[in-house]
Amino acid sequence: MTQRVELATVMDRLAVDEVITDYAVAVDDGDWEAYRELFTADGRADYRSAGGIEGDAGKIAEWLAESMRLFPMRQHLIVNRRVRFGTLEQDAGDTARVQADYVNPMRFAGDDGGSAAPDFLCGGRYAFSLTRTYDGWRLREVVVREKWRRMPTGGPGPDRADATDSRRP
Repeated sequence: MTQRVELATVMDRLAVDEVITDYAVAVDDGDWEAYRELFTADGRADYRSAGGIEGDAGKIAEWLAESMRLFPMRQHLIVNRRVRFGTLEQDAGDTARVQADYVNPMRFAGDDGGSAAPDFLCGGRYAFSLTRTYDGWRLREVVVREKWRRMPTGGPGPDRADATDSRRP
């Protein structure tokens, strides 16, 4: 590889990483317009392994806006990012796939704030597919593969009777 190609690859990695970070921030902050803008026009997401839905970015943003009202405090920690570039129309580097692990602590609405521990904690792996567009890198597909979740007993929220629910894709 030439230095120019290596520099372009580094720049693409940084740009792809920024999209993944922007994804987490949009969900955590409830910025559903920013969430939609991260996707291509035909972009889709699949949250079924975490008890959610699958659909286009607009439909998913609406579902997340409603679902996340239960959790006014949320924080996605997306780590161990593996980026692989591919080709589209014989041009190297027009697509990217990112595999990344996540841990997501959240707090149910209405909590008195006395405890620092989250009410809900889950983790798993994301599979992101991105495409380079004229407007920069955009998400073409997001697939959530929830592997585990933990909810302390005795508080508000769905399925609170099961303190731990291990999920395998």
